[in-house]
Amino acid sequence: RAAQLPEFIDGLIDIPEKFRSIEEKTENRTELVVLTLEELLKRETPPRQNLLSPWLPSQGLCMIYAYRETGKTWVALSIAYAVASGGRFLNWHAEKAAGVLYIDGEMPFVQLKERLATIVLSEETEIQAPLEFITPDVQEFGIPDLSTLAGQERIDKLITEETKLIVMDNLSTLIRTGKENEGESWLPVQGWALRLRRRGISVLFIHHAGKGGQQRGTSRREDVLDTVIALRQPTDYTSDKGAYFEIHFEKSRGLYGDEVKPFEARLETHEDNHGIKTIKWIHKNLEDSTREKVKRYLDDKWTQKDIADELGIKKSTVNYHVKKLRDAGLID
Repeated sequence: RAAQLPEFIDGLIDIPEKFRSIEEKTENRTELVVLTLEELLKRETPPRQNLLSPWLPSQGLCMIYAYRETGKTWVALSIAYAVASGGRFLNWHAEKAAGVLYIDGEMPFVQLKERLATIVLSEETEIQAPLEFITPDVQEFGIPDLSTLAGQERIDKLITEETKLIVMDNLSTLIRTGKENEGESWLPVQGWALRLRRRGISVLFIHHAGKGGQQRGTSRREDVLDTVIALRQPTDYTSDKGAYFEIHFEKSRGLYGDEVKPFEARLETHEDNHGIKTIKWIHKNLEDSTREKVKRYLDDKWTQKDIADELGIKKSTVNYHVKKLRDAGLID
């Protein structure tokens, strides 16, 4: 043992050099890359495609938010199915099938299963890429907190080369550290989303609306997002109408004109003689929808002022629709 002591001491002397070597490697790994204009323009990048045209791009960060019970999860599940099948949903279409990882934070397993079964029976297209789910009822210890590095790393391990879209439904249940209305609490999630984007993955956040109708909590969330969509209840909405809402683009990076015009969507449920349920989405231009409502109230002998008050629009807007209805010969 005494003979080994000099070797041990020599090893201790070498330790600072070993740490210095590790430190130098770490510094080299974290050095920032600076590109000249010429280098930037010549750098090869794959063409950016849309997972769901026109608003959900590859490597995109997007959000859909609405009040509770508006139909957010129906929309999110339908988007996930459209992307994984290369199909369509409402006015939007997938350019090709892509893998989806859907992280659900609150829905009971039996309800999630029922909804997905209904979607599968209702759609004409079949799944062409992986559509995978993480749902709390089948987890021994629940869903990890995705605002923590540990929680994010557990999800990272489940991502495959085929995963191109992660749906997080919803932020309130999946992001549990910090205060919702503080911008600093969002930064760890934002950093993770940017890392996912760098890996070629898009993220769709599903979120609640607050009392004022805007997305709940800090507006800082929207800074890095490509698209923000609000599902708003129409003025004539009643709870018995189920999933019935207007779709408004509040942020739409690179989109213009007809692509971001608001429209109305309604989920219709059908049941056959064998008790098998299917669904169908009905959607129409918001202006056409308003005109139909104006006609219905006119048929019921409402005044233009009462119609304007009921629909929450200006009397001049009602008059505009009345003129269009007359020109079309739909009213006297």
